[in-house]
Amino acid sequence: MAVEPTRWGVIYNPKAGSRKAQKRWKEIRDYMEERKVQFDYVQSEGFGSIERLARTMANNGYRTIVVVGGDGAINEAVNGIMHSEVEDKRDIALGIIPNGIGNDFARYWGLDSDDYKGAVDVLINRRLRRIDVGNFCYTEENRTICRHFVNAVYIGLGARIVRITDGTRRFWGIPLLSYLSSLILVAFERKLHRMHLKVNDEHIRGNLIAVAIGSCRGYGLTPSAVPYNGWLDVSLIYRPELKQLISGLWMLQQGRLLNHKIVKPYRTRKVKIMRAQNAEISLDGRIWGDKHFPIEVTIDLEALTLIIPN
Repeated sequence: MAVEPTRWGVIYNPKAGSRKAQKRWKEIRDYMEERKVQFDYVQSEGFGSIERLARTMANNGYRTIVVVGGDGAINEAVNGIMHSEVEDKRDIALGIIPNGIGNDFARYWGLDSDDYKGAVDVLINRRLRRIDVGNFCYTEENRTICRHFVNAVYIGLGARIVRITDGTRRFWGIPLLSYLSSLILVAFERKLHRMHLKVNDEHIRGNLIAVAIGSCRGYGLTPSAVPYNGWLDVSLIYRPELKQLISGLWMLQQGRLLNHKIVKPYRTRKVKIMRAQNAEISLDGRIWGDKHFPIEVTIDLEALTLIIPN
């Protein structure tokens, strides 16, 4: 299948948190047509389909793949590209039109979920930036399985918030309200998990409420992480008292979480997770159910090309 080099392959995720999903997509599509963009589009069909669609587009010659969706949709598209048959994955430019309950990665680059026209204009302008890709690898039945991420891996509390937010979104119907209610519910649980990690040759054993491993800022839990320096930022969060919890939530919103006494930060290129008892795990806002320890988290420098604003 021959595809013009300038033609975009667009993947639209209709389950990204909006009740007016089809209307929004029509507005985005109409504006792309108004701007004379050449594109083909497909609609995702649930969890896992975006990865398959992105991989198929990459294998069929599309060199600009655009995701209309949130952090989870971006994660699937990144995995589709990274698992494609394209020899140099950096030949493919990934574009984002933020749409959904979680748009942390898009916000990092200054993309506003309420400004789809601005996001399309960014894609047309086509400023390219090589970014890092995180690897989340484990062995299952003598096979090494690797998933990829561009924002953060959460273990414990952060992943629990992701799961509850997905459920409360269906109840409340309002993304921000769903997230805040989930944050309050889970934070006051303060559930501890017995963990064993290896960071910078240091073995860390103990009870932790959460671990965040970020290539990017990770919803504020790794606020100093940047997705182009070849490093992973790690935040170990110990169980807070109620007063510490309240101050921690405030510092999280202020981007100052690393200054809190219950947080121990690291910077590294590899984290080995030996054990995380009864802890949920998420990658870029997607819950990952397979827990085959040990898990090795590493970073590949400038492994992916992203279209970013000026």
